[in-house]
Amino acid sequence: QVQLVESGGGLVQAGGSLRLSCAASTSVFSIIRLNAMGWYRQAPGKQRELVATITRGGSTNYSDSVKGRFIISNDNAKNTVYLQMNSLKPEDTAVYYCSANDATRGPRYWGRGTQVTVSS
Repeated sequence: QVQLVESGGGLVQAGGSLRLSCAASTSVFSIIRLNAMGWYRQAPGKQRELVATITRGGSTNYSDSVKGRFIISNDNAKNTVYLQMNSLKPEDTAVYYCSANDATRGPRYWGRGTQVTVSS
């Protein structure tokens, strides 16, 4: 079992920045079947969507809507994944969730989420 705890959300003006953190209870990448960690978000009335992922090997993937503005990174020594969010827009407003992903089945563990609100 892996516990994930997100932090760093809050209220920010458009154009501002936030950094989200996701602390894992264990070294996710030491678990063979887990090969990536990700950030997803869910806005009111919408489905949860992928924001970014990072693999055990350090490869990253971003949704088109955040590419060039958000950066995902990880600190293996701290069992923590980060999401640096720059040039925030009101449409980035959502609850942001951290996940630990199975190589074939996608997200297997989820955090409880952290609210990000971007005011115009």
